[in-house]
Amino acid sequence: MNDTEKELAELVPLAVDGSRRAMQDILRIIYPQVLRYCRARIGGGRQPTAEDVTQEICLAVANSISTYVDKGRPFMAYVYGIAFNKVTDAHRAMGRDRTLPTEEVPDEVDQSDNPEDFALLNDGSNRVRSLLDTLSDKARNIIILRVFVGLSAEETAEVVNSTPGAVRVAQHRALAQLRKVVGATNEN
Repeated sequence: MNDTEKELAELVPLAVDGSRRAMQDILRIIYPQVLRYCRARIGGGRQPTAEDVTQEICLAVANSISTYVDKGRPFMAYVYGIAFNKVTDAHRAMGRDRTLPTEEVPDEVDQSDNPEDFALLNDGSNRVRSLLDTLSDKARNIIILRVFVGLSAEETAEVVNSTPGAVRVAQHRALAQLRKVVGATNEN
């Protein structure tokens, strides 16, 4: 059990009992991991954004914490289960809504990223996203959790309800498939 899992193991029972401070600490811990997961699953330049979906996931975790039952699995397996469903919902919404409306126009221009930086970032995210879309849902989740989120094979196995050995095999096969797709793309 790593330090994050230990910290969550201490905080979750307190949050289940209604501690707002414990819930805030849990959200602080899970937010960056969930955001990495959402960025890998959603990509850039889409609505809703990875940040929007991450907020929905954190809200869902906070709203459901009182009914959480420890079944001997890491708390992050519970969080990634919620994340998987929310990302799936976001993909459905993206399929239905092709508009990009905004309710408010900002008063000031954001100077942190110029259009070229934004285009390059989105292009790279979209390429990664299209590569990941060539994989099955389970293989894509394993690659995202292992490569982008940085979970161990054991932690990933808990999230996807598998064994560490099966996760390693699935990861190997998925990476081989991605290499094949990249090789075919480079030849064209």
